[in-house]
Amino acid sequence: MVQIRLKLLREGLSNRMDIHGADGAFEQGPGLVPGVNDLSYHPKPFRPAWWAAGPNLQTLAARLLRSSQGPEYRRERLATPDDDFLDLDWGPAPSTDSPIVLVLHGLEGSTSRSYVRNVCRELLFLGIQPAALNFRGCSGEANRVLHYYHSGKTDDPAFVLSLLRERYPQRRIGALGFSLGGNVLLKMMGECQKGGTDLLDAAAVMSVPYDLAAGCKLLEESPMGQMYAGYFLRSLRRKLRMKEPRLSRKIDLASALTSQTIWEFDDRLTAPLNGFSDAADYYKKSSSAQYLRGIDVPTLLLHAADDPFLPPESVPSSQASMNPSISLVLQETGGHVGFLEGTPRKPSFWGDKEAVRFLNKVLTKSAS
Repeated sequence: MVQIRLKLLREGLSNRMDIHGADGAFEQGPGLVPGVNDLSYHPKPFRPAWWAAGPNLQTLAARLLRSSQGPEYRRERLATPDDDFLDLDWGPAPSTDSPIVLVLHGLEGSTSRSYVRNVCRELLFLGIQPAALNFRGCSGEANRVLHYYHSGKTDDPAFVLSLLRERYPQRRIGALGFSLGGNVLLKMMGECQKGGTDLLDAAAVMSVPYDLAAGCKLLEESPMGQMYAGYFLRSLRRKLRMKEPRLSRKIDLASALTSQTIWEFDDRLTAPLNGFSDAADYYKKSSSAQYLRGIDVPTLLLHAADDPFLPPESVPSSQASMNPSISLVLQETGGHVGFLEGTPRKPSFWGDKEAVRFLNKVLTKSAS
């Protein structure tokens, strides 16, 4: 059985949780599947920026210092089966047979966010074509149907990936999800009959809220958590007002607009709008930890134990250890979508680089 251990990386002054076989982390050994097993993939040491110590500085400084410059997108509007649309932003293709990686953003993000732009640059640097998906209502224009995206809504990325498989049968396809996007990606693979292998050849996720209820409760417990939640709520309220007349006929919109926490918002809007009985039901059915056992795609999980969006005891270490397709790397620090290294003038983002390096290893191996 694949084991999990917490190992001190002295050269990186950090801890990581490794899934490893008899010969070491990600190396050949019992229980590791082809695609991870055969790659001899070792995460490079994470050297957190000394001047951005702690989870909140890692989170906020990374947000401020990631460059918003990236590849020029070519937008493609896809018609969905329910008469809505999805905007897919394509980066340039390094070659006609280069792998494609679908990038999924986080809560109230978009393809214009600096973390998406940065990872698209990293993908192109290694010869991979990025295709960044805007979830419904996140591309700068209100979507047509009443409902939006949510943490458990997997049909949209599945639809896009199925389309890519059909269009490009000779090209390897991967996906990379941040935060909510990572939760959606893991759940999508885990609930597929073939464990996601019909849609993907490789996957990586970063800073996933594996237990949505635990994450929401944690945000309510501190002033910084409340600040993060307030930021998301302001964005969500703006979207509600764009559909105010229609939503008012379906839900108690006034109550949703006065929500003071993410939990209240999901209880008053997300749950009733999407067929859940309440927020607790939505979180229970949409949290990705329970779906890890069903994943058959080589998948990298990157997470920080001090992520301010999820308590460390909610990281699904045991579930990951039971699935040889999954490689979990847990750093002691790194915040939420942070993993900031370097200096303020020359920052580097360990998580972005490692996720792309893993995908490149798997996709290149698969193509050989």
